[in-house]
Amino acid sequence: MKTTTKTEKKFDSVKFMREQRERVSEKIKNMTPEQEIEYFKKKSEEFKKLLSK
Repeated sequence: MKTTTKTEKKFDSVKFMREQRERVSEKIKNMTPEQEIEYFKKKSEEFKKLLSK
C-alpha cells in the first residue's frame, strides 16, 4: 500500500510567475511595440548588472 504525505509549500512558483506576468503585463499594456522592446532591454541590462555583483 502506498501512502502519500503532503508537505506544506514554502514557495509557490506557479503563483509567483503568474503574479509577475500580471505585473509586467500591466506595465506594458499601453506601450507601443518599440517601447516594449526598450523596456525589456532596460530590464535585461538591470538584471545583468545585478548578477555581476
